[in-house]
Amino acid sequence: MKRSKTYSNGLWIVLAYLMAVAGSAFAAGEEETAWNGGLRQKFFGDRPIEEGNQIVELTAPYRAEDPALVPIQINSKIPQTKDRFIKTVTLIIDNNPVPFAGTFHFTPESGKADLAMRVRVNAYTHIRAIAETNDGKLHMNKAFVKASGGCSAPIGTDLEAAMARMGKMKFKLDNEKATLQQPNLVQLLISHPNITGLQMDQLTRMIKPAHFVEEVNVSFNDKPVLTAQTDIAISADPNFRFYFVPETAGELKAEVRDNKGNRFSASQTVTP
Repeated sequence: MKRSKTYSNGLWIVLAYLMAVAGSAFAAGEEETAWNGGLRQKFFGDRPIEEGNQIVELTAPYRAEDPALVPIQINSKIPQTKDRFIKTVTLIIDNNPVPFAGTFHFTPESGKADLAMRVRVNAYTHIRAIAETNDGKLHMNKAFVKASGGCSAPIGTDLEAAMARMGKMKFKLDNEKATLQQPNLVQLLISHPNITGLQMDQLTRMIKPAHFVEEVNVSFNDKPVLTAQTDIAISADPNFRFYFVPETAGELKAEVRDNKGNRFSASQTVTP
């Protein structure tokens, strides 16, 4: 009997392992369903997309601590030159209520097509960064994130204060003095509640209408550095980390518009 019991336990362990492997494969297949079932066609039609990390790489936590504040980073693998550069990066979160998170436009003056931000993730999903180079080719890298409820996470009880500071912005340079002719890392911080339209006001218990940053334009001495069209997946109080290349001293400027037509701007003098 003892031998039979041991054999039975061993069999169950093997079966459990096989079921787990099969379940993981099935889940992974399901996670591609949204992408293959319509998202890819909707955003890119029949254009070929090369998958890998040779041009762009997306990093994100496998299991997010806070689904409403999931940090992601997009790293370019090629320099931004006039002959060859990343023109746009489109961010798709497959299983979000609105999968489109944003499209970010870069120029050779960006120096690097690198970008970091925080996003909302509403269900276990792949997050995809699809880069288009100036020759029109598409390159995709993806990361799987386990998180849920990020788009419907409560607004909190301090919405009035958040609305009062809405539109305030500032730049934070990685170094106090900019380095000329080189990519300089800068962070743009935007005060905005970025309400998704799926969140409940904790005081009134009512669903608040969507109110979010829809467009961001950053320039240096009137030359575009970063332009973005964004949607509800960007976290509250958006902040973006990116690069720019100053040729001389000048003015770094941000202009922001939200989906209700409100416009905000801020600028900072940059000295070498």
